[in-house]
Amino acid sequence: MAAQQAKFTDNKYSREHSWKFDGGAEIAASASPHIVPLPYSNPAYIDPEKAFIASLSSCHMLWFLSIAAKHKFIVDSYVDRAIGLLDKNEEGKLAITKVNLRPHVIFTGDNLPTDKQIEEMHETAHHNCFIANSVKTEILIEMVAFSPRKITQ
Repeated sequence: MAAQQAKFTDNKYSREHSWKFDGGAEIAASASPHIVPLPYSNPAYIDPEKAFIASLSSCHMLWFLSIAAKHKFIVDSYVDRAIGLLDKNEEGKLAITKVNLRPHVIFTGDNLPTDKQIEEMHETAHHNCFIANSVKTEILIEMVAFSPRKITQ
């Protein structure tokens, strides 16, 4: 017991844990190996910083898809390779200070949006996103080149 307590107080314990959600989803989680060295973290598991970035990306995507559907645009594919910056904030504390969303959207069908409409849909999605509205983090949307495809029958 004393050896186990010494490991804990020396920060030599595993950071592996799981997130359990309503509905049964379970996610293996750990501290980032960039923050807590191996073997006390697990690089195969999601870390809180990546989960934060993923939640911003997911919220933005869900709003964007809803807005596109209301405009009768058909989204064939939506992929976002979002990245975040861990840096010191105004108070000198480590924080995710910036997140770059980089959505690549492919539309299909006869009703294809213009670049301006796509930009407006992203702006509206950003302003409606509950997560984005809840944080101080600077969120940039870098629209990747769009690939509209007209499907003819």
